[in-house]
Amino acid sequence: MAITIITALIALLAIVFALQGIKIVQQSETIIVERLGKYHGTLQSGLNIIIPFVDKPREIIWRYSTEGAMGNTIVRYVKENRIDLREAVYDFPKQNVITRDNIVTEINALIYFQIMDPIRAVYEIANLPQAIEKLTQTSLRNVIGEMDLDDTLSSRDTINTKLQEILDDATNKWGVKVNRVELQDINPPMDIREAMEKQMRAERDKRATILEAEGTQQALILEAVGRRDSEISIAEGEKNANILVAQGDAEARIMVAKAEAEAIKVVTEAIDKTGDPVNYLIAMKYLESLKEMTSGKDNKVVYMPYEATGILSSVGGIKDLLTAKGV
Repeated sequence: MAITIITALIALLAIVFALQGIKIVQQSETIIVERLGKYHGTLQSGLNIIIPFVDKPREIIWRYSTEGAMGNTIVRYVKENRIDLREAVYDFPKQNVITRDNIVTEINALIYFQIMDPIRAVYEIANLPQAIEKLTQTSLRNVIGEMDLDDTLSSRDTINTKLQEILDDATNKWGVKVNRVELQDINPPMDIREAMEKQMRAERDKRATILEAEGTQQALILEAVGRRDSEISIAEGEKNANILVAQGDAEARIMVAKAEAEAIKVVTEAIDKTGDPVNYLIAMKYLESLKEMTSGKDNKVVYMPYEATGILSSVGGIKDLLTAKGV
């Protein structure tokens, strides 16, 4: 009976010993193993065997944050014997920082980092999460203290880049890689925010007034240009119309003159082939003048032209022409 109990105890101890010596490590995790208090090795993901009670995993402090019932953030620091190699994010509470123009501003930041060397993360720093948090807070104060409030509000990317460079350089000896830093909120004091809102409203009103004035100016310019083009078009039209009318009158007169010349030529040739059309033309014009002179109220000739005898001789010439033809 005693032998059976001893055998059972030995078997139980063997099972416990075996269970203590088997370590299964998840993907993206690792375990630092110390043998008799000294670093012995790093367990990779998968099945690993250690010597129980001789080899012991080294613990590391890890930071966890949860949201409380009132919406506040509750931060817990827990000891873990497994080191997470995935990228982690820490959300730090708001802190007051002073800008270069002496304005107190509330800022909170997010930091994304990843443990690249677990050995250094365990042995080079006592409390890694707390060290990262304090380093972020002090670095943020230094960066904001070199900038005015306006620059702080408009240069988030610049602040993020500067913080990322500073933190990455400082945490490199801890085996940590800071991938990026993001500022969540930048809250100036209430009176400053009210003044900034008034300034923005005034600036918007100013831009609206300028745009309205520019629109009115542009409309007047377009209206003036339209009137000018319209007047130019009208003037061009009148000019072309007058030219066409003048050309029509000139062509009409030329055609009338040609017709009269042709008629005179036909008449003179009909009377006498050797007749002078000049005498005929003068005589006809004179007769027309006499008709107008005698067409007055009393049908009397008021005066006779000075050269009437010369013209009458032309009429006599027509008579001779007609006589010669036996008319």
